[in-house]
Amino acid sequence: MDRAWFAWGRPRSAGAGELISVQRRRANNWTPVLLLSGLWVQVVGWWLLAGQGLLPTVAAAVGVAVACRHLLEISHFAVHGVLARTATANWLLAEAFAHLPLGLTPVAIRRRRHVRDHHPRATAVGDPNLAELREAGLRPGVARTRFGLALLFPLTPRGVRATFATLVEVLRRSPGRAAAVGAVVAGAYLVGGAGAVVFGVLVPRLLLYPLLSWGSLLVEHTWFDPEHRSGSPAEMEAGRCLRLYPQKRLLSAVAAITWLPYGDLHHYAHSAHPSVRWNYLASLKRHLESPHFTPGALVLGDTSVVRRHWRALGSPSATVRRAVDIRPAV
Repeated sequence: MDRAWFAWGRPRSAGAGELISVQRRRANNWTPVLLLSGLWVQVVGWWLLAGQGLLPTVAAAVGVAVACRHLLEISHFAVHGVLARTATANWLLAEAFAHLPLGLTPVAIRRRRHVRDHHPRATAVGDPNLAELREAGLRPGVARTRFGLALLFPLTPRGVRATFATLVEVLRRSPGRAAAVGAVVAGAYLVGGAGAVVFGVLVPRLLLYPLLSWGSLLVEHTWFDPEHRSGSPAEMEAGRCLRLYPQKRLLSAVAAITWLPYGDLHHYAHSAHPSVRWNYLASLKRHLESPHFTPGALVLGDTSVVRRHWRALGSPSATVRRAVDIRPAV
């Protein structure tokens, strides 16, 4: 219903101003509630499958992780104020359906970190996302083995400890979040028993969902060798964003329903115009010039995302270039 409602009157290709005008006419507080509620219905369905055999249990763990990824990306648009009609509704929906039950940091903190600190400084000094990549080991001069481990950081012992420590710290500071996470665990147990708790809550939340989010972060920007440009927001973002799978419809579709949902596949269009809801990013993308890097593959091939990151960090000139230390164009 949310998809159909916002598709009404949507042009195939248009600039941000026209799309925002259509978006404002369709803005409401009810279809987002249905959308988010539907995701939690899916989670309950996966809990019913957990523990019913090897394949159903694996499917449940992956399915819950994907649902968590969707919840995070929908709440990301709430952080930008374009999920629902009012600021209060955006805040309440993000907290109630994503941040509280998943044990995430408060929406206000995420908004400050993402909107104020990341967007104007993407790929440059002061960007918290770039700092996170550096902390995982993705820095100039990195050895090949360390580089490979950093690509899978959430599954490494250090990454798992970091995920667990962050969750514990959030819950320790907020009894309300601890209660919400406890309610999720109790609900999983009532629906599917211990199997649902382990494979429908713990494994997705601590391992698989962080891995999907990490993969999304890796393909948002050419983090380590951006082209620093001047001009309009779109021109500046074209020099530091990428567009994965531009000509591969099947891979794009798989990514859009799993680890790059709700406009994350169109991160360049979002970065250029953060006030555009995900429903209109494809139309906006057709109106914009392509970003400076449009890889057809994630891992394999000379022009893949992973290969580009490796060349930017692992080459001898990377230590000298240190793209991460270039001052932001704000």
